[in-house]
Amino acid sequence: MEEEKLYWLAFSVFEGIGPKRFALLLKYFGSARAAWQAKRLLLLKTGLNQPLVEKLIKFRRDFDPAAYFQLLKGKAIGLLFLDEDNYPVNLKNTDNPPFILYVRGQILKQDRRALAVVGTRRMSAYGGQACESLTAELASMGLAIVSGLARGIDSVAHKTALAAKGRTIAVLGSGIDFIYPPENKYLAERIVAEGGVLVSEYPLGTKPVLGYFPARNRIIAGLSLGVLVVEGAEKSGSLITARLAAEQGREVFAVPGPIYSPGTRAPAHLIKLGAKLVLSAADVLSELRIDRAVAGRQRKRETSPSVDEEKILSLLTLEPKHLDQLTRESGLTTGEATSLMTMMEIKGMVRDLGGMIYIKTKKIKTGG
Repeated sequence: MEEEKLYWLAFSVFEGIGPKRFALLLKYFGSARAAWQAKRLLLLKTGLNQPLVEKLIKFRRDFDPAAYFQLLKGKAIGLLFLDEDNYPVNLKNTDNPPFILYVRGQILKQDRRALAVVGTRRMSAYGGQACESLTAELASMGLAIVSGLARGIDSVAHKTALAAKGRTIAVLGSGIDFIYPPENKYLAERIVAEGGVLVSEYPLGTKPVLGYFPARNRIIAGLSLGVLVVEGAEKSGSLITARLAAEQGREVFAVPGPIYSPGTRAPAHLIKLGAKLVLSAADVLSELRIDRAVAGRQRKRETSPSVDEEKILSLLTLEPKHLDQLTRESGLTTGEATSLMTMMEIKGMVRDLGGMIYIKTKKIKTGG
């Protein structure tokens, strides 16, 4: 990692410097490195208050950005920087995107076709059924399903996307190493193992507190082309996510429900305000101008093996092989083979048995 990005990383750990203040520091000093090393007087001139400046000076005296980066690397946690090309384009085009995202798994270009599915933690049988039915079809059409890994509707959305062999992105209101609620730890691991992504703007060890969830919701909305609210009470986080989506120019969708159910209040309120009423996946696809047939063909292309992937799969027909052997037999360079095997593992085509020894998964069929 280049030295400048280590200071971006350092500021992401320091509590008190969010996206807006970080942008201010970058503009004033020209680089995160210069801001990190600035004297007290210069920091005060940026408009930061004295207690915050004193806190920063003490923090930077004790914090080692390089050691923290190595810790992340050891835990297989990736970083996406706002000024780099691999940062999610939908989120980048919002008013207040995080300057760093911590990720487990990999954000892909196709994830710009994403839909947030959110709702109450106390879902009804009707809400769970509606969420499952709609999410299954939307995921099968190639839409990445974004949600918050919470109990209820969020969990159903993630699980259904995985069951449909689709992609799902879980945005956390805590550090990426602190899964909340704890009963969803297995679901979080499954999301990563099956090619999905965990995302957080918070540093390691950050515990979930109430104020973090509205901030988390802006990322859920920002990653997506639209937000589908399945169920929610009159005052719920789902309404916050929907409002943030509308403010960011994204579509808002709502599933109607039984008039006597408390979970109907949020969707009904949104429909009154002009949200698109959703009775089927077709209502979402048409509003997003996604052609069902085109989406199906695109999904097939994205999940079908490429020429190089076909070559690797053909080499794994009989027995597991080490990466070095696959590199020699495929004619790829070491860098190409390493990158390819990572992507194939994310897609579920191969599995690492440990020590870079790979085996083909049973569900993949080659063209040969």
